[in-house]
Amino acid sequence: MSKLQDLIDKFCPEGVEWKTLGEIATLVRGTGLPKSDFTESGVGAIHYGQIYTFYGTYTNSTKSYVSKQIANTLRKVEPNDIIITTTSENLNDICKAVAWLGKDTIVTGGNATIIKHNQNAKFLVYYTQTKKFGKDKRKLVTGTNVIVAYANNLAKIKIPVPPIEVQEEIVRILDNFTELTAELTAELTARKTQYEYYRDKLFTFNKEVEWKTLGEIATKMYRGSGIKKDEVTTEGTPCVRYGEIYTKYNIWFNECISKTNITSNKTFEHGDILFAITGENVEDIAKSCAYMGNETCIAGGDIVVMKHNQNSKYISYALSTEKSCSQKSKGKVKSKVVHSNIPALQKIKIPVPSLEEQQRIVDILDRFDTLVNDITIGLPAEIEARQQQYEYYRDKLFAFKEKSNYKDKLLV
Repeated sequence: MSKLQDLIDKFCPEGVEWKTLGEIATLVRGTGLPKSDFTESGVGAIHYGQIYTFYGTYTNSTKSYVSKQIANTLRKVEPNDIIITTTSENLNDICKAVAWLGKDTIVTGGNATIIKHNQNAKFLVYYTQTKKFGKDKRKLVTGTNVIVAYANNLAKIKIPVPPIEVQEEIVRILDNFTELTAELTAELTARKTQYEYYRDKLFTFNKEVEWKTLGEIATKMYRGSGIKKDEVTTEGTPCVRYGEIYTKYNIWFNECISKTNITSNKTFEHGDILFAITGENVEDIAKSCAYMGNETCIAGGDIVVMKHNQNSKYISYALSTEKSCSQKSKGKVKSKVVHSNIPALQKIKIPVPSLEEQQRIVDILDRFDTLVNDITIGLPAEIEARQQQYEYYRDKLFAFKEKSNYKDKLLV
């Protein structure tokens, strides 16, 4: 940090200019690029959705490609350009950015804007992750169900523009923070791989244990009923929407994160298993979880509720194994939306030992699961603490005062 202060004292002792994005860059709105245009090789392409799910602060390579013919119809991204998303379903994610640091010219498409500039690309992207940028973007975006950030509005956002030497030092500091977190994350990933190995071993029984289909195990299976996004409230009856099974719930959960004021007889109770029967990829289809809470809750559309007389956590763990997942995805075809149904779920086979053995396995896997997923202890807790520390110092590093009012040294 002392090196940064030395650079500030040398290059900008009177303060830093804050300029609008439009003053320091040219913003070019992307068009086109449906996923159906992707090819195995060709010209590198970054789809706006991948910025949310695949890319970090910067990248030197692309996950996807398009043909030269398609590339000629799309917006070009040059080295050091930034691609920023301009469409999202929520305010927190909108305007996620990635710096293109590869050597070649690539392309991007609709729902994204290219920022062409002469600054340090990573410096600008790191700034888009700050709380201040988040606060500023909220004032400029439009929409409710779909949030949109227009390029002409993004151009109005002010950012600090210190000399390049200062930008580079801030990037170096934040890169180091990011690398430390990445090392912990890699260790956690290895721990999860180990957990998955032992989990699958625990479900490798000899011939004495009977394997049954879910159709044989279930006492009842039925579909939920649709809950629209605008029907989700902060108070009311607890509910689960199918997308939350993929993003919010793990093997089991005690409380619903959503509530609604609608009335529905499509409910679930303690011990029931929930399946999400619509998804975006074959591998994850029919992800399941066990509800261990005590309230009666509403099941949303594209959810199947299964009632049974076995150990709920055991069933949920069994359904998360590689063997069960391969049964869930069997026969499913890759497309934009993948579906399953009750007849398909009823065919899935899992081992059904005694209830005592089921509980023994649950006790073992609960301890493993806590170590790799509970953010209050172990590696997950350390990663969470490191992330909070990183966000605090990141925002401090960008807390420049405008040049005309600059009196005190930057506190970092």
